[in-house]
Amino acid sequence: MALENDTLAPDFELANQFGELIRLSDFRGTKPVALMFFPLAFSQTCTSELCELRDNLALFRDSNVELLAISVDSKSTLRAFADAEGFDFTLLADFWPHGSVAKEFGVFVEQKGYATRATFLIDTAGIIRASFHSTPGQARELAAYRAALAALLSTPTPRP
Repeated sequence: MALENDTLAPDFELANQFGELIRLSDFRGTKPVALMFFPLAFSQTCTSELCELRDNLALFRDSNVELLAISVDSKSTLRAFADAEGFDFTLLADFWPHGSVAKEFGVFVEQKGYATRATFLIDTAGIIRASFHSTPGQARELAAYRAALAALLSTPTPRP
């Protein structure tokens, strides 16, 4: 079961498509994060979905929200995927231990071996403020991102 809104997002450290280690907690206190899980690089639905995000990256940048996309693919596969499609955002490899971050967020599909399409909008305090997912085989709608970003940005972040 996916993590619910208004809960603390688990911290993690994963390699990006360049082999650099990225920690979710690195964004705490500085900028909100849109954390989107996708099943597999180069698959038809995932490619079209991430290309739509690429083409609308200003939606995140104008809101000062960091877009992080996670799959169980290796960092090498994600690098090839980003290069092939011109992705100018961070792709994270939840490769080993296989799907561990997806499992922490409650979105790993054991019988398939990858994450479902789920998105979590996390504020600067590390709290999940909005989330959504799509049914298997269906891409998430850009309108869902717009609504989740609006919910994230309209929720005051508590001070520590």
